[in-house]
Amino acid sequence: MRTLWRGSIGFGLVNIPVKLYSAVQNSHLDLDMLDSKDHSRIKFQRINENTNKVVPYEKIVKGYLINDNYVILDDQDFEDASPEKTKMIELENFVDIEDINPIYYETSYYVEPEKQGQKAYALLLNALTKSKKAGVARFVLRSTENLCVIHPLDDILVVTKIRFQEEIRSPEDLEVPKAASVTKKELDMGLALIKQYAGEFDIESFKDEYTGELLKIIKAKAKGKRATVKKLKPREETSDDLYTQLMQSLNHKKGA
Repeated sequence: MRTLWRGSIGFGLVNIPVKLYSAVQNSHLDLDMLDSKDHSRIKFQRINENTNKVVPYEKIVKGYLINDNYVILDDQDFEDASPEKTKMIELENFVDIEDINPIYYETSYYVEPEKQGQKAYALLLNALTKSKKAGVARFVLRSTENLCVIHPLDDILVVTKIRFQEEIRSPEDLEVPKAASVTKKELDMGLALIKQYAGEFDIESFKDEYTGELLKIIKAKAKGKRATVKKLKPREETSDDLYTQLMQSLNHKKGA
């Protein structure tokens, strides 16, 4: 795996030199965009909107628009904004990970200690495991400050990026029904349906079926054939009454 970030985890006065690796990968197929005429690959270019000429990557700068004028930023500006965080994941406090709403989660990274930090790494790992806590910290990745939680997973530490509160949109403009609009009878049936489908969470039982079916089609087309795909069966609604639909759902599960 390729190292994405190198720095340290600050645990009180303890400094743990570490490397971060991406813990996730895309399960979607890597499809190229092609010209329909001759199947040549499409290339994207960075074009100056005024001259319509291609701009080399090394000539591109970043700017922020203020009053119709751009303020140009360089690498030093990004470092100056948070110099102490550029190479440090500083643990600020410890929380129960269940208290973090899943809406905040982004992506995860495996944490590997440098040789000189192995004992301190093991200490933090064991302490988090025993206390059943996760550390909340901030760090800079690709010139951007990120909020994260550090938590144990299968005897290793994982850094999971989470969103800041200001990144979560307010739902106040949505029109949603009041809880009081549901009758007790309907609620009881809903709870019974949930109980009937309840079980232990097993991530391995969930597969990316769409990608699998698409790959089947691709392999068949490569051989000049047409793959047999699953046909969508339209759901037959036998009633507009919510209670009746819940009853039918319970009976369907029993039959299955």
